Amino acid sequence: MKILGISAFYHDSAAAYIEDGKIIAAAQEERFTRKKHDPAFPTHAVQYCLSEAGVQLSDLDAIVFYDKPLLKMERLLETYYAFSPKGLLSFLTAIPVWLKEKMFLKRMLYEELFDIQHFDKKKVKLLFPEHHLSHAASAFYPSPFDDAAILTLDGVGEWATASIGHGKGNTLSILKELKFPHSLGLLYSAFTYFLGFKVNSGEYKLMGLAPYGRHGSKEVEQYKKLIREVLVDIKPDGSIWLNQEYFNYATGLRMVYDAKWEALFGFPTRESESNLEQKHCDLGLAIQEITEEVVILMAHEAKRLTGSKACVLAGGVALNCVANGKLKDAGIFDDIFIQPAAGDAGGALGAALAAHYIYFDQARSIDASKLDAMSGSYLGPSYSDKEIEQMAKENQAKFTYFDDFKELSAKTAELLAEGNVIGWFQGRMEFGPRALGGRSILGDPRNPEMQKKLNLKIKYREGFRPFAPSVLAEDVHEYFECDTISPYMLLVHGVKPARRKEMPANYEQLEMMEKLYFLRSDLPSITHIDYSARIQTVHAETNPRYHQLISDFKSTTGIGVVVNTSFNVRGEPIVCTPADAYRCLMRTEMDYLVVGNYLFDKKVQAPWEESDAWKKEFVLD
Repeated sequence: MKILGISAFYHDSAAAYIEDGKIIAAAQEERFTRKKHDPAFPTHAVQYCLSEAGVQLSDLDAIVFYDKPLLKMERLLETYYAFSPKGLLSFLTAIPVWLKEKMFLKRMLYEELFDIQHFDKKKVKLLFPEHHLSHAASAFYPSPFDDAAILTLDGVGEWATASIGHGKGNTLSILKELKFPHSLGLLYSAFTYFLGFKVNSGEYKLMGLAPYGRHGSKEVEQYKKLIREVLVDIKPDGSIWLNQEYFNYATGLRMVYDAKWEALFGFPTRESESNLEQKHCDLGLAIQEITEEVVILMAHEAKRLTGSKACVLAGGVALNCVANGKLKDAGIFDDIFIQPAAGDAGGALGAALAAHYIYFDQARSIDASKLDAMSGSYLGPSYSDKEIEQMAKENQAKFTYFDDFKELSAKTAELLAEGNVIGWFQGRMEFGPRALGGRSILGDPRNPEMQKKLNLKIKYREGFRPFAPSVLAEDVHEYFECDTISPYMLLVHGVKPARRKEMPANYEQLEMMEKLYFLRSDLPSITHIDYSARIQTVHAETNPRYHQLISDFKSTTGIGVVVNTSFNVRGEPIVCTPADAYRCLMRTEMDYLVVGNYLFDKKVQAPWEESDAWKKEFVLD
């Protein structure tokens, strides 16, 4: 059974290919086009998946699109009707696009696919599962559980904005749904907008900003009181009702009515890139804590409805790793699994899996010897020595080749221990928003200057943003308050108290940026200001080269942890090819690049003949 899944035309377009239920390949279109969150038809991703699998479109049993466009059209029309005459401008803007693209989506899909390869469309089924079913399938079927509750939370699909489901064997049922316009994802995005970050990409910044809020302070508690009393009514089962007098997303062109929010919270919508003040941090903490509260309530309801011991999550809100950590710590379920490509990109994979197990009713088996069926999420393209050397030749790049990878790994560990920043490009590219040691920038977590250096000289981004640790899975208990694996960097847990350093007595009264550079632990570059860390456990069975490097770093320093951030500059998609990686090396103050068995030293490269105009190429995220 050969199935291709596609997500497209909203944001984070992607393609995924499965064969007899096994996930063979998956990639986001942005990585090939270099347009972040590219919503276009994923031509390059489809071509990659077919090439990786060695199949043609004519070999497929089905091509599956991740949602039902006619249901979305129904929601659009009913919403405008319900809110009329408000939203006329938005209606006139949206409807022509929908009529052209979404109403004739089947024809559009065939045209795009025929541009790749011609095939007999009568012999290949074209299927359209619902959006939240695709999310649910992406979480349950790759999980290591035969029985699990399913939570999907995002902005909106067709009508559903959140759902509770139950997976058992090869079956999957949706038990309960929250409907548009009431949405936890859209509520969080509204605060993302109000606090000056970009909707659909800046939510993780809001999550990183929240710990700068003053926990338990009267300001934070007052903000939470206002949110609960005016903006959102939270029900005991985790469902919510949003006061649409304050939100503009249903029919307008903005997330909120700015003047009403200014009157409610006492300050205006923050301008992008303007200074962050304590009030912004406190409001960020308030909405983060309310989000966590809703997720926990919904998890209790999922437990009540299913009786399952495990829970799986997908949808954009499932990328809120702080809430995920709180859910794990709540002990509602014995275990949880979060789809690493939890957003719309993962819908391509979920659509394919839903077709395989639900439409075609194929049997499901779980390999107990594996963490899950995602192969560490290393599902994108890899590159040969020949391709790496061709890139070096084209750029007149100087390198050292190592016949023995262990020798290269030991050398790289030494360079990290000396304070160097290293681009690490190995094997297959990750599927999903997190760099997991395939396309990563690495540093020494003991170095108190590493966070500042990475933010300001490599990533060109705000200094407040934290960096994640990659830790040997077998050593995670030595460094973090974590009793589980976290292979996809989707859980936040505390740094062990024994590793923490006491903050000064006046710490809570300090300005935001003054708080940033205090030494909070003996691993300062990965310890956020609330002593937390977004953890990636590294497993020898899914990424032996990355595991080897961290093991060598431990042999050199005594610490089995490295700083890991995505291999890109701010506003750019994560690098895909060796050429992307070399370009990033030369554009930044990175010190070394390791691609496969090749080591590139920045100091000996020819001058990079390029102006700073490239910085305008990427829209700030």
